[in-house]
Parts: sequence; C-alpha cells; structure tokens
Amino acid sequence: MDAVISPAPVPARHLYRIPEAMRLLSMSRSVIYELLRAGRLFSVKQGRARLIPAKAIQQYVDQLIQEAEVTGYGQAA
Repeated sequence: MDAVISPAPVPARHLYRIPEAMRLLSMSRSVIYELLRAGRLFSVKQGRARLIPAKAIQQYVDQLIQEAEVTGYGQAA
C-alpha cells in the first residue's frame, strides 16, 4: 500500500516575516530569496517589511509534494 504524504497545516497566522518562513520551511535566507526571485514563493510588502502569506507557504509545500510524486519519490519499488 502506498503511503500518502500529508503536509502539516501551516499555523494559524496569515503573514510571516522572512526569518519565520525560514524556520517553517527549514531553508536558509538565501534559498528563500531565490524562491521569491524565481516566482516559486509569493510575498507581499507592508511598509518596508517583506512578508510571506501562510497560503503561499502551503502552496509551495504542496508544489514540492506534487513534483516529488511526478518524479516517483515515495513510490513503492
């Protein structure tokens, strides 16, 4: 039986600062900014602050899971 990978829901906040998104995604600052530049992770600005919506974090995680399924990751041998 194939295991279903189900991501944990993003906590109940709506917006995260870059350091918080780094912790949630377990990624470095440079990787987060590269994802933003590449358009793989969405952000908004409030004043001078760059904020990542919780919805964008969840969409990015879902996208990673879909990409892993396409490449066969997690498939039984």
